[in-house]
Order: sequence, then structure tokens, then C-alpha cells
Amino acid sequence: MKSQEVSQSNNTGKGTAQVGSLLGSYPHRLDPKRRMTIPATLRSRMGMPEIVYVMPSLGGKKCLEVFHPQAFEMRLDELNKAALTDEAAADFVTMIGRVSETLDVDVQGRVRIGDALLQHIGVDRDVMIIGAVNRLQIWAAGNEPSLDEAFGKLAASARTIHF
Repeated sequence: MKSQEVSQSNNTGKGTAQVGSLLGSYPHRLDPKRRMTIPATLRSRMGMPEIVYVMPSLGGKKCLEVFHPQAFEMRLDELNKAALTDEAAADFVTMIGRVSETLDVDVQGRVRIGDALLQHIGVDRDVMIIGAVNRLQIWAAGNEPSLDEAFGKLAASARTIHF
């Protein structure tokens, strides 16, 4: 098994399940129509969503981040509370709307990420999908953090965030 399950999800209906932690690494090749299949294990942990949201990383990483609707909409709720006269919030809403996408997930778990986003991270055909606890990261194959780097930085990073 490529992923470890950390919490249980209770499927109560399509797209309405409790979201579990998303972990593991999954190499993948885009199909001829440039679609990516979200691995079944991860889709299940996401509650089998019918849509997902994708955006460039805000943390300066050269990857895309894919969110379950519940996780993304929770973040958008904070923006909805901002005053319409809040220039910083208005600018952010414009930019996130410009560079993010809502993707339909087909019955086989495939999504079609737009060419602009794929080009932004340098994807040709091969990607690495990494479970990042509450979202997925999509990296151009070969640009993702190496296992040696991940193993080497894990303890120091855990201490920094008091994990």
C-alpha cells in the first residue's frame, strides 16, 4: 500500500463523507487527453468528491495544490466575511479566481487540469502526486522533494511546527 490511513472516514453519501488525512506518493502519467487520475485511495479519503479545486501553491513551491471542496470552501468562507471595500481581500479574490480552477472528477477519478497551470509547474507528461494531509500536491516528475530530502528534513520540520 502506498498510503497510510490516519483517520477513518464515514461514507454517508457521495461527496459528503468525513475527509481523512491524505498521505503517500503516487507517480502518474497524464493520458493522451492530458487527464490525471486521482488514485482511488486518495479519492476515498477525500470522500469521493464530484469536484475538486486546484491552485498554484501559495507557499512558494513549484507545485499545484488540489483541495476537497469542504477544505477549500472553508478557506473561502473567511474571504466572504471581508468587507467589499477591503482592497487586499478584493485583490486576492481576483487573483485566486484568475489562477485557480474547479475541476469535475469523472467516474474513473480523472480530472483535466488546465494547460496554464500544468505549464506553470513544468509538467510535460509525468507527475508526482503527494498527499499533503489536507490536500494533494501535484509536482512535475523530477521536481518533487526527494525521499532523501523528506527523510532528512522531517524531524527538523516537526520540531519547528511543534508536531
